[in-house]
Amino acid sequence: MSSVSSLSVESLSVSLGERSYPIHVGAGVLASREHLLPYLAGRQVMIVTNEVIAPHYLAALKQTLAGADLEIREVILPDGEATKTLASVERIWDALLAAGFNRRCTLIALGGGVIGDMAGYAAASYQRGVAFIQIPTTLLAQVDSSVGGKTGVNHPRGKNMIGAFWQPRAVIVDTDTLRTLPARELSAGLAEVIKYGLIWDLSFLEWLEENLAALRALDEAAIRHAIRRSCEIKAEVVAEDETEQGVRALLNLGHTFGHAIEAHQGYGNWLHGEAVGAGMMMAARLSADRGWLSEADVERVAAILIAADLPVTAPANMQAGDFLSRMRLDKKNLDSRLRLILLEALGRAVIRDDTEAELLQRLLERFPRA
Repeated sequence: MSSVSSLSVESLSVSLGERSYPIHVGAGVLASREHLLPYLAGRQVMIVTNEVIAPHYLAALKQTLAGADLEIREVILPDGEATKTLASVERIWDALLAAGFNRRCTLIALGGGVIGDMAGYAAASYQRGVAFIQIPTTLLAQVDSSVGGKTGVNHPRGKNMIGAFWQPRAVIVDTDTLRTLPARELSAGLAEVIKYGLIWDLSFLEWLEENLAALRALDEAAIRHAIRRSCEIKAEVVAEDETEQGVRALLNLGHTFGHAIEAHQGYGNWLHGEAVGAGMMMAARLSADRGWLSEADVERVAAILIAADLPVTAPANMQAGDFLSRMRLDKKNLDSRLRLILLEALGRAVIRDDTEAELLQRLLERFPRA
């Protein structure tokens, strides 16, 4: 297939010195050789995807790679958060070894955040590190997990507790892949988009409030703007703090509560974005309890989450102790101090490790369940 020169592709960069890489965003960019082939490390290519994505996009990706004198192999894994385990990563390693792939091979992650995280971790650890490219096919992966180099797997005791920082060579975001995304998965991705407005950019939050319906209808201009602005914010934060020693933790608004929900409910029963949505609501309420947000602010947070069809209540079967036991395992915690991402104002987040135990206990006891 010849390169697609007529595509309207927007590109931005994650600035990390010699490890900087582009994010290419556009409808149909999956078919563009010029946005993919330059980022391959050598001739050997291992595509990592899953049983849901493969029927839709595997053949298209292989067609884009065809004719470039490449040795192309594939690993098709089961779908779902519950498969994000070392056993699945071992299947990737097994395929690489069986094919005799060397240190100049490239892994291509074709799928959502689960595939991206596992393929990235396999790349980070195979022969102590090989190249990989992210081609995210869910909104959540396009605006969040594919950018920034976090890779890894879940453990029964906690989400993403085993992994590594390993940056991709490129992120290729084809907005056309959202056409096959279930509505529930689209809403889950919108949780991460809303997060960027809440933590960083009030004007973006206001834009989202006005354009949620267009985003849910997959209006191309709205979707592209939301993805681009989300990636711009994440790229700026990652460039400042790649390994989450400081400001990058702000990207985890709602995640401490959300990861507790995911682990307690069983991975995959609540989608990541759904759990983050409820978690952001809890963080907003706690921020109000600390005197930072007004009731009107909390109502705005609830309204935009509801407009995105995201939960604003906690699971009925989780008690305060269930939350606390999971939250104590959060990776952001330091020296046994629980660190939470809270909102000093809409559009401005802070990292705090001084939340009074009584205040947190009261929130967890009184927060609405459903």
